[in-house]
Amino acid sequence: MLALHTSDWHLGRGLHGHDLLPAQAAFVDHLVEVVRAESVDVVLISGDVHDRAIPPVRALELFDEALSRLRDAGTRVVAISGNHDAARRLGDKSGLLDPRIRIRTDPAAVGVPVVVEDADGPVRIYAIPYLEPATANTLLPGPDPGGPDPGGGRDPAGATSFSQAATMRRAMRAVRVDLDGHPGARSVVLAHAWITGGAGSDSERDISVGGVGNVPSSLFDGITYTALGHLHRPQVITPAVRYSGSPMAFSFSEAADRKTSLLVDIGRDGIRAVRGVAVPTERRMAVLRGTLNELLTAARFAAHEGDFVSAVLTDPVRPGDAMATLQRRFPHALRLAHEPPAGAGDDRSFGERTRGRTDLEIATAFVAHVRDDPSPRERALLTDALDAARIAEEAA
Repeated sequence: MLALHTSDWHLGRGLHGHDLLPAQAAFVDHLVEVVRAESVDVVLISGDVHDRAIPPVRALELFDEALSRLRDAGTRVVAISGNHDAARRLGDKSGLLDPRIRIRTDPAAVGVPVVVEDADGPVRIYAIPYLEPATANTLLPGPDPGGPDPGGGRDPAGATSFSQAATMRRAMRAVRVDLDGHPGARSVVLAHAWITGGAGSDSERDISVGGVGNVPSSLFDGITYTALGHLHRPQVITPAVRYSGSPMAFSFSEAADRKTSLLVDIGRDGIRAVRGVAVPTERRMAVLRGTLNELLTAARFAAHEGDFVSAVLTDPVRPGDAMATLQRRFPHALRLAHEPPAGAGDDRSFGERTRGRTDLEIATAFVAHVRDDPSPRERALLTDALDAARIAEEAA
């Protein structure tokens, strides 16, 4: 069986105000091409299909289109909900879909596999959606969480508190109950969780509970392949437990990551091979550092003129209108920070630094200091607010 593992599409998510849906649509094109070229048997989507509980209509349409095109390309799809998805919304049409499309969002069904047949027999695919410990433990199959649970369903921190690890342990117990009835069966688990040893980035939402978010990889021992979602960097936890990573970068902390999907070849006796398939990048991300003049003139930065740019200015004093100036060379600059050299700070008092400046100049300088230069619309709003305050003060 040849499986294509992908996760964390985050359809509808932007990047510092930049619309990523065209790039996400291009990823769907790429995914369909890989399915056709490689004759993929099943596509595994390990959660966070969307970026929010109520996604934009265009994001919903893109996912519907992706499922239809993957089906028409001759493959099956098994998808789970992630912590960004609204599970009920994502799975509301699951009973009406083509039998080749399975969207699993119900914790109660974790022990019921999707069975895919190949020349070597059946592969049992267990779909474990993101499990919120506070609610999932009332829905998972198996022993009542309020009663004895020899495997450890309850978090030692408190009688009514559950950890991610304990919750996943209960889910995997349901998986193994089914597997015990099919000795020697090949198996795949989809899960959306933070597994111990995984490295995060700046773009994942924290899913820890009481500081305990990590799930030990040993819970998946004996499973032929575990397809993980949640962390955006592709990484190997064990040879059989892997994150595919997100198909595109959602923060500049991922600028150096090589985005991939994973082709997993499962033979009669287990995994034959796992191969990364590079995801085409619409626009690279780059973090550039230097004075404003260096960024605008140095030849070494020329290769990044078409990239999404996060610029770190090292000028002793932050230049005025730095973002607008920077965008003359880097039109896709999205982020700006100011880190002056040590000892180059302005030691003058606030009164000395603002003497002779208008209220609008002070307000826009503050916005630029804490974020980046205000847009023309924001500058107009600041002007209106300051005018209203002045008029109110004069009328008092």
